Amino acid sequence: MESTTTETVTLLKADELGRIECVERDGVTFIRRDIGAARWWARSFARRAAAREARALSRLDGIDGVPRLLAWDGRHLERSYMAGKPMQAGQPRDPAYYRDALRLLAVLHRRGIVHNDLAKEPNWLVREDGSPGLVDFQIAWTRGKRGRLFRLLAREDLRHLLKHKRTYVPERLSLRQRDILAQPAPHSRLWRATGKRLYKLIARKVFGYWDNEGQGRIRR
Repeated sequence: MESTTTETVTLLKADELGRIECVERDGVTFIRRDIGAARWWARSFARRAAAREARALSRLDGIDGVPRLLAWDGRHLERSYMAGKPMQAGQPRDPAYYRDALRLLAVLHRRGIVHNDLAKEPNWLVREDGSPGLVDFQIAWTRGKRGRLFRLLAREDLRHLLKHKRTYVPERLSLRQRDILAQPAPHSRLWRATGKRLYKLIARKVFGYWDNEGQGRIRR
């Protein structure tokens, strides 16, 4: 007797880079990124980004607070679902959240991974137990080399976390953390002075993203 697989799909986001869906299959919930749905001109970039995310998640396997890679076949990336709210909705004000987030970042960096996109609040989760989670590793550093550039990028990961801490619990920033916030890396200063405005223009006009929302528009 043949078994039947039941699957329920909820669209979370659809834009030029493809579709992101929440899938429930035989009682198991996971997230699926469909690169085949990307615009033809963005498909190559979308595939490289998904492959980078797959590499990052593979190297981070077993770490609590990061999704597990379930599958990557060149078109579909499937990762485990982490229940929780994005930071802008969860608004974490418990100092323990930021202590745990610092530990999570330290584990990532020890594995040779830099997230590179932690300024976006939707990439931080406030999980159901109040602990932090990280998603969206599309532009993560996955080379594994821990040279000077790696250290600069890792410091920016930390600085972006501290910026969120400044938003929600500024009184809990230490003097050292305030010093880090006051001294962005040279490449960060250059980016803000030159490319950031162009990036925001492209993100808003082409992909429908607005500032820190990270949601994007639903493309029909």
